[in-house]
Amino acid sequence: MRRDIEPLVKPTIPPFPLDDSLYFLEAEEIAFFKRQTNILDEVALKTHIIDVQKEAYKVAPYGCIRGFDFLHPNISKLHIYDHILKRGSEEAILLDIGSCLGVDVRKAVEDGFPAHNIIASDIKEEYAELGRKLFKCSSEPSHFISGDIFDPAFLSIIRPASSVPEDVTPDIQTLRSLNDLRGHVGVIHASKVFHLFDEEKQLELARALGGLLSCEPGSIICGNHVIALEKGIVRHTVLGVDISYFCHSLDTWTTLWDGVVFEKGQVKVETRTSTVDVGGIPFCLLHWSATRL
Repeated sequence: MRRDIEPLVKPTIPPFPLDDSLYFLEAEEIAFFKRQTNILDEVALKTHIIDVQKEAYKVAPYGCIRGFDFLHPNISKLHIYDHILKRGSEEAILLDIGSCLGVDVRKAVEDGFPAHNIIASDIKEEYAELGRKLFKCSSEPSHFISGDIFDPAFLSIIRPASSVPEDVTPDIQTLRSLNDLRGHVGVIHASKVFHLFDEEKQLELARALGGLLSCEPGSIICGNHVIALEKGIVRHTVLGVDISYFCHSLDTWTTLWDGVVFEKGQVKVETRTSTVDVGGIPFCLLHWSATRL
């Protein structure tokens, strides 16, 4: 059964007005959207994107939609992106959690990850149609499955796989529950997801995703999200919106994967940090990966 999730960073109700001045794409991102949409005029491209943003904001009045953050590829900026693409050449399954309008999966497909081995998932079923509108295509490049990541019928907690599953790899195109993927996923990508939830829910999600990961060496969980110098609740006013959210520190996030979700020594955790400015507020962004050894 689906339900409304309640992250610490909640939708703004009533929604703040949209602001076109927040629109910004880097040169390589503009080139990506030109290739994907076949809209070569930058003014026309901006108009098209803003039109889709308006529709998306009605469905999900989140800050990432209002601030155009949903347009920026995350997976290709990770330090292990080449490894992800290599796993694709080895026929690994890629699961993109919190896929929104599908920018990351389309970037991965463009760079060579086989589309038939990609699953995108988010809470809003409408994201699939909005993604097709954004990229001006009639079908998804990968299989999209909507669901609540905290609904045990969709994604439940089990211990990480210690051996190759005896069951046959599920048919991705008919998949209805992420639980069918237990022990089969070679790459799990989750960017801008974990910091939406409190400490308990972050641990629950991490354990559930850990149960999906293949035990094959080189299988990897990765992503990015906001962290703090010390673990705890962080509060800001960003673009006129008061937000509060739980942040891990670099040390506690590393320990979460190497020692809590997985037994100590089962994974190698790698991290990088960068600073992003949102509405004049600097945020520390952690780029991370946990790779099975």
